Amino acid sequence: MHPNDRKDNLLGLGRRVGLAGWLQFVFAICLLSSTLMSAYAQPIDPAEHDLTRDESDRCASTLGAIPGGLAVVLPSGVNWSQAQNLRAVINPFMSGIAVQINWRDLSPVDGKPEWSRLDDLLSAAASAKKWLQLAIFPGFFSPEWALEGARTDLFEIQYGPGHGTVARLPMPWDRVYLDRWFTFLKQLGERYGSSPAFRMIAAAGPTSVSEEMTLPSSPPVIQKWLIDGYTPDKYLSAWEATFRVYAHTFPNQCISLAGPNLPILEHGRFDPAERLHAKLAVVDRALRIFGRRLAIQSNDLHAGHAPIEAADNTDFINNFSGRIITGFEMRGGSQGLIPSKIMGAEGDPPLALRRSINKGMVVNAAGQHVNYLEIYEGDVLAPDMQPVLQYAASLFRGSRP
Repeated sequence: MHPNDRKDNLLGLGRRVGLAGWLQFVFAICLLSSTLMSAYAQPIDPAEHDLTRDESDRCASTLGAIPGGLAVVLPSGVNWSQAQNLRAVINPFMSGIAVQINWRDLSPVDGKPEWSRLDDLLSAAASAKKWLQLAIFPGFFSPEWALEGARTDLFEIQYGPGHGTVARLPMPWDRVYLDRWFTFLKQLGERYGSSPAFRMIAAAGPTSVSEEMTLPSSPPVIQKWLIDGYTPDKYLSAWEATFRVYAHTFPNQCISLAGPNLPILEHGRFDPAERLHAKLAVVDRALRIFGRRLAIQSNDLHAGHAPIEAADNTDFINNFSGRIITGFEMRGGSQGLIPSKIMGAEGDPPLALRRSINKGMVVNAAGQHVNYLEIYEGDVLAPDMQPVLQYAASLFRGSRP
């Protein structure tokens, strides 16, 4: 999740559906609650997915533990070689690094990836004894050569850098585009797959803005997708193919899945029960392929209120804690009046971050909390945030590092 201008896929939902629609929504959730809580209470497969088993601590090329604790987010566009960002990497309260980078910045020319930035970062992570999660953004941020001959359409970038601008987006299921992405992943795996610091990679490909399972999906745009040939089966089949490529290409890494979701239902309809069922089905598909190496996370953790809110996935993610790897990425930084208000305390960034941390670290019915929290580098660098980071790090003591 980028810190600016998050847009909900259900844009203006309350205004569109009115009171009657909201009553139907609430009724559907009430009907689902007992069934879902029962499903959450049952292990997905204790023999394969119980994180209390020692052998589940194999998620990297060494015998290191699964990703855990606090990780600093280095967003796309950041110069990682700058001293301040290296200072964030070596912060004593950080256990890991979550780096975001656009595909086009790593591979501007076909067949000639530019690895120097990642080389430097992996070296810094290894020196600082931090684990690293890599999130590379294709979709809107694919290099031009990767879109040649692929089917694309024009959409507005729905949030984050470039929000509101119109750009070409490849169809998530287009094999020309996906095969080029998979070839790049193979090159990435060959170069870094054995690095001990490289602990986790975010699954991406049939994506738009980031590694999240989102697409532009306001009501007019949904009709555009349907004209383009979108179907849930086509979309999910592309993701399943992507899962298999990641599983084969990165055998030593955990694979994170951000915001498991089906962004557009069959025929573009809105059905809360079906949407929630689809989210569970996506997790199940991923588990069947990745097993204990799967991590699921939400990239929208905040304790305040934004002008336009996305669906809150905090409980959805947290209910899986203890059975599979789980984590949260903050919605953004807490610095400034508006960001601090969104994060939980207007005008008080440390309190805002602390409240968001507390929200993310609530234990579930099994007494488990998430394995990791990802915090943007601006907050990691701020002097007045250090007591908050120390507090957050202490919440993981006694947990797996």
